[in-house]
Amino acid sequence: MSSELELPFLNDLHEEEDEAKDWDLLIAFNELRHREKIQGSKKVAQTWRMKERMKTVSVALVLCLNVGVDPPDVVKTCPCARLECWIDPLSSQKALEAIGANLQKQYERWQPRARYKQSLDPTVDEVKKLCSSLRRNAKEERVLFHYNGHGVPRPTVNGEIWVFNKSYTQYIPLSVYDLQTWMGSPSIYVYDCSNAGIIIELFRQFSLQRDSELESALNGSGPRFGNPSPATSSARNCIQLAACGASELLPMNPELPADLFTSCLTTPIRIALKWYVLQNTGKLVPNITLDLVDKVPGQLNDRRTMLGELNWIFTAITDTIAWNTLPRELFQKLFRQDLLVASLFRNFLLAERIMRSYNCTPMSSPRLPPTYQHPMWQAWDLALDICLRQLPTLLEDENAQFHHSPFFTEQLTAFQVWLSYGSEKRNPPEQLPIVLQVLLSQVHRLRALDLLGRFLDLGPWAVSLALSVGIFPYVLKLLQSSARELRPLLVFIWAKILSVDSSCQTDLVKDNGHKYFLSVLADPYMPAEHRTMAAFVLAMIVNDYKQGQEAALQGSVISICLEQLSDSSSSLRQWLALCLGKVWSNFDNARWCGVRDRAHEKLSLLLNDPSPEVRASAVFALGTFISVSDRSDQANNIDLGVGMMLASVGSDGSPLVRKEVVVALSALVVEFESQFCNVVVQWMEEERQKEKSAVVTGEVPASQSSTTNSSFGGSVSSTDGFHSEGSSIRRTHSSNTLTGTSFSSVYMTVWKVLVQLATGPHREVVEMAKQIVNVLKLKASLSVRPAYVIQNSKSSLSAPSSPSNSAPIHGTPPQNHFHEDSVHLTPGGQMKRDYSSPHLSGRVNSHTSPHPRSKRMLSDKTTGMIQEDLIDDSRNIKQISVTTEFFEWSCRHFAQPLMRLSEEQDPESSSHHKREFRFLRNANVRQEAREEQLRAGFNRLDVEVFVNKNQGIPTVIKFHPYECHVAVADKDGICFWDWEQGTKKNYIYNENLKNTKISAMDFINPHDETLLLCGTDDGAVRIWRNYLTEGYDGKELVTAFQAITDLIPTVRRAGLVMDWEQESGMLLASGDVRIIRIWDSQRETKVQDIPTGAESCVTSLASDSFGRSLLIAGCGDGTVRLFDRRLAPSECRVMTLREHNRWVVKVHLQKGSEDKIVSASNAGDVRFWDPRFTESVKTLNLTQGITALEIHKHADVLACGSPNQFIGVYNTSGDNLSTIKYHEGFLGQRIGAASCMAFHPYKVKLAAGSTDSFISVYSTPVKRS
Repeated sequence: MSSELELPFLNDLHEEEDEAKDWDLLIAFNELRHREKIQGSKKVAQTWRMKERMKTVSVALVLCLNVGVDPPDVVKTCPCARLECWIDPLSSQKALEAIGANLQKQYERWQPRARYKQSLDPTVDEVKKLCSSLRRNAKEERVLFHYNGHGVPRPTVNGEIWVFNKSYTQYIPLSVYDLQTWMGSPSIYVYDCSNAGIIIELFRQFSLQRDSELESALNGSGPRFGNPSPATSSARNCIQLAACGASELLPMNPELPADLFTSCLTTPIRIALKWYVLQNTGKLVPNITLDLVDKVPGQLNDRRTMLGELNWIFTAITDTIAWNTLPRELFQKLFRQDLLVASLFRNFLLAERIMRSYNCTPMSSPRLPPTYQHPMWQAWDLALDICLRQLPTLLEDENAQFHHSPFFTEQLTAFQVWLSYGSEKRNPPEQLPIVLQVLLSQVHRLRALDLLGRFLDLGPWAVSLALSVGIFPYVLKLLQSSARELRPLLVFIWAKILSVDSSCQTDLVKDNGHKYFLSVLADPYMPAEHRTMAAFVLAMIVNDYKQGQEAALQGSVISICLEQLSDSSSSLRQWLALCLGKVWSNFDNARWCGVRDRAHEKLSLLLNDPSPEVRASAVFALGTFISVSDRSDQANNIDLGVGMMLASVGSDGSPLVRKEVVVALSALVVEFESQFCNVVVQWMEEERQKEKSAVVTGEVPASQSSTTNSSFGGSVSSTDGFHSEGSSIRRTHSSNTLTGTSFSSVYMTVWKVLVQLATGPHREVVEMAKQIVNVLKLKASLSVRPAYVIQNSKSSLSAPSSPSNSAPIHGTPPQNHFHEDSVHLTPGGQMKRDYSSPHLSGRVNSHTSPHPRSKRMLSDKTTGMIQEDLIDDSRNIKQISVTTEFFEWSCRHFAQPLMRLSEEQDPESSSHHKREFRFLRNANVRQEAREEQLRAGFNRLDVEVFVNKNQGIPTVIKFHPYECHVAVADKDGICFWDWEQGTKKNYIYNENLKNTKISAMDFINPHDETLLLCGTDDGAVRIWRNYLTEGYDGKELVTAFQAITDLIPTVRRAGLVMDWEQESGMLLASGDVRIIRIWDSQRETKVQDIPTGAESCVTSLASDSFGRSLLIAGCGDGTVRLFDRRLAPSECRVMTLREHNRWVVKVHLQKGSEDKIVSASNAGDVRFWDPRFTESVKTLNLTQGITALEIHKHADVLACGSPNQFIGVYNTSGDNLSTIKYHEGFLGQRIGAASCMAFHPYKVKLAAGSTDSFISVYSTPVKRS
C-alpha cells in the first residue's frame, strides 16, 4: 500500500484553496429573524397631522382712508406714495369704493369662498356690528380683520385705533380690547398703518387681562354650572400681522404704492417685480421699466406661463424658507393649517424683505425669526432675472417661445446631491418643500417621486420629516393618476409612509386609494418587489380597521392574493399570507369568502414553504381564519380541519413558526374549551396509568428517557398516536371536512402538540404554550375534583358544578396533577420560569411524587376555599393573551432602508472591515499550521501546554479553529478556556432540562462571527450567540429546535449525535433513534429522514461536505453504514461494513484525493476503508479498550483514550508517537480516564477531558529559535 494512501495531510492544492475561500463560505443562522428580537418598532407620535384643520370663512375689510384729507400727525412728503390697491384715490369720486372692491378681489385670489364684508370709512358702531355679525356666522372658524389706517392718526399707546364719527368731522378711538371682544377667536388681524407694532404688544396685554378676568369669573360668584358667557380671545388662537414697528412710519416713496404692506400680502408677484426693477440689480436687465413689468404675460394659476411659473417658484421658495427657519410646530400652524393664513405668511416673508429695505420692520404674532437674508432669496432673484430677460422679446414677438426657468431642475439636482451624502445626523435637505411643489408638474414629477422615494428610504425620521412638510395630500392625490410609470414609485412611497404612520389607512379608504394598490397587486407585469409592497400597503389598510376590511373585500383582495401564493418571491408570499390573515381577522364575511375560495387549503401548501417567514405567515393567516363568532357545524368542521393543519407544523425547526402555532392553537382552544377539557382529563388518566405501570414493572418511563416528550408526567411519542395521525393531517389539507378523523382525535392531537411545544427547547415558545396548557389542566382537574371531594372529605359542603361541559369521567381522578400544577399559576395565567425541570409544574420528578399529597392538602376546612379560588382562576382561559409581534416585526422591514447596501455588502462599512480582518487572520492560522501538519506524523505530541480543572466532568470538548479558546461542555453548561493564556473566559448554562446532558457541540460560522451549537441527549439543539460575553444577559439564544424525537431508551445511550456541515449549512442528527435526520439551516426545516436499518443507536456521524452525497454512520452494534443522500430513503443505504464487533466510537472521512474512511470501536481496533470495497484495507490494533478516539483532519496523527488512564498518540501507520500518563510538573499526578478528546482543526494540538474533571491541551515540542 502506498504511503500516499495513508497520509491524510497530502491534500490536493485545489481543495486547500477552496477551503481558504472564507468569502464564499455560507454564514448560517444570520438572517434578521436570528439577529433581532421579534418585535415591532416603537411607535413615535406623529405631529404632522393637524389636530383640526381651520378655514378663514369671513373677512372684514375696514378702510379708513378719508380721501383728500391727510391725518394731522403724519407729515407727508411731496411727491408721496398715493396708490391704494393699485388705484389712485384722487382719480375719481368713487375711488374709495373701487379701492374696497379691488382689495376684496386681491384677497379672493387666496380664498375665493370666504364671506367678504367691506366697511369704508366706518364708525365705531359699524365696526362693532360688522365684527359681531362675522363672528356669529363663522362660529368656530377663523375671521380676518384687515385694517387700513392711512387716513386716520396713528394708533395710541393706550391700544386704540381710529375710525370716524357719522359726520366725518372727528376721529373716534376704537379700543383694541373692544375689538377683541367683538372678533372673538380664532382670528387674524392685518394692520396696515404707521406705528402698527404698538398694537401687537398691547393686544397681548389685553389678552392676558381678559384671561385673568375669565378665570376670576369662573372662581368667583359667577354661575357654577354652565359655560361662561363672555367671548374669549386667547392670544394663542389669534394671529397678527403689522406693517411696521411701534415707532416706525410707513415708506412714502412715490415709486411705491401707499399700501406697500397690503400689496406684498395680496399681490406679491407684482410688487416683487416692481421692487426688483427699482433695485440696482434690476439694471443688469436692460430695457425693463416699471410699466413693462405690469405687462408680464400669463395667469397666476397657469404654471406654463411666465406669470404662473413665477408664482409657482415664489410659493416654493417662501415655503422652503419658512420650513428651514421656523420651528416644526409653528410651521404646521402657520403654513399648513389654513390656506389663507399660509398664503399671507408666505407673502409676509416677502414683505419683510422689501420693507426692510425702506427702514420698516414688519412684525407678527406669533413672532417669526428674520428671513430677509435667507440664501434662497438669491434663487428668487435669479429666477426673476431669467424671466425678465425674455419679457421684451415675448411682448414684441407673438411667436416667441417662453423658455422655462431651470429653477426646479437645479433644485432637484441639489436635493440629489444631498441624498448622496445624507443621513439623520446631518441637517435636513433645504429642498424638501420644493420637491413637494415639483410633484404638481408632469414634467418633473417622475424624477421628483424617485428622489422622494430615495429620501423616505433613509429611515422613519425621513418619513416623519416629509410628512411634516406636507407631502401627504400630494401623494394621496397622485393615486388618481393612471400613469403606469408612476406605479412603482407611488407603491414604494406609500409603503414607507404606512410603515411609519398606519393612521393613513383611513385617508386611503376614504379616497378609494386602496383600489390603486389592488390594481398593482393584480397586475402580472409588475415586478414581485412592487407587488410585495402593494400587499403590505393593503395589509396595513385592513389592519384592525373594519372599513378597510370591507373596502378590500369588495375589491376582491382575497382572490387576488390566493392566485399568487405560488409566486417565486418569498417576500411576496409572506405578505400575501399576512394580508389575508388581516383581511379576515374578526371579520366573518371575509372568512366565508375565503371558505368559498378554499383559502385555508391553499394556504396549507405554504406550511411546507422553504422560507420560515412564509411558513409563519401562513400559520398566522390560518390562525385568524379560525371563526370567532360563528359556531355552526360547518364552521366547527372547518376550524378543526385548520387545527389539524396547524398541528402538522408543531415540530417546525423555526421558533418563529412555532410561536405562531401556539397563538393559532390558542384560538382553537378558546372556541372548543369544554371539548379540550374532556380530552385533557382522559389524557391525564392515561398518563397516570402509564406511570403506575412503569413503577410496577420497573421500566424506565418515557419522560426520563426522552425529556422532550415529557410533559406534566407524560410523554408525546409515536406510540401515543400523535405521529400515527399524520395521514389524517395530510387528508385535511385537501378537504373541507375531517373525513376519517374523529373530532376527539383532533382535540387530542392538538393537545399533544401544545404539550410538545410546552416542553420544547426554546424558552419563549415554552412560556407561551405553558399558559394554555396549565389553564387547560387546571380546568380538567376541576371538572373531576368536586366528585372526589364529596366522596372523600365527608363534609357537608356541596361541590360546585364543573365550569366546563365535560362529561363525567369514571374511575380514579388524576390526583397528582391538581395541587402541584396550580401552585405555580399566577393571576394572569403566567407560569414561573423553570429551566431546570421538564415538567411545567416545576416538580423534580413526577414519577416519584406521592399521590396522597394532594389529598392531605384538601382538608375539610380548606376544601371550599381552594375550590372557589381555582374555579375563579379557571375562568381566565378566554382572557389569556398569547400573542406575538410577528406582524409588527414584518412591518419593520419597510421602515428600514431598502435601497442602501447592507452592512455586510457595503465594502466601506466597519462590519466589512472586521470581516476582512477575520478572514486574513484565518488564512494566517491555516498557513502557520501547515508546517506542524507536515511534521506531525513523526513528532511527539505530549507537551502539556494547558491544564486546569473544569466546573464539571467534561462530556464534549472542541477547539475554536481560529481563536485561542477551547469549549468544554459538562452536563448543564459550557466553559470556555483560553488555552494559550491559561485563563477561564466564561461559563454559560445551556438551559437544558433536568436529567439531560450535553452530548454534542460544535462551532457554527467559525470563520466569521461564531455561534455555538449545543445538542443534549433529549434530542434538543440550542444555538448561542455572544457566548464569551460574561453575565447572565450576555449570551443570546439564536434558535432552538428538536433535532430528533422519539428517542428509544437503552441501557447504554449515545444521546444526540451531530455532524455540522459549514459548507452546505446542513445539520445531520441521530443518536438513540433508528434514523439519521438532515436539517437545512437556511430553511430551518427537516430535509430528509434516512432509516439506518440497524437495531441499535447511531454513535458517530461523518459526511462528505464537499460532494454532499456520502454519509457514514457508526452504530452501537459495531456496524459502519454508508448512505448516498441522493437516493430515496428506502434505497440510500449503499453499504454496511461489519468487521467491528463492538460499539463504534468514531467514524471519520479523510479529506483528500482518496476519501478513505476510518472507523474505530471501543475494542481498540482502528480500520481503514476504501468506499469501493466492503473489506477494510488496513487494521490497527492499538490498545485493549478505548473510551474515545480522535483523528486530525489534516495531519497524520490520531489519539485514543484508554480506561486505564492514559492517552496514546499514533500515526496512521500504527507507530506510537506518544503515551500520555501523567500531568506535567514535579510530582505530576496520573491523568484520569479520558471522557472526551478533540484535535484542533488545523494546528497539531490535542485537547482531552477526563472523568476527574481535568482538561488538558497537548502540543508537539515547541520549535526553539
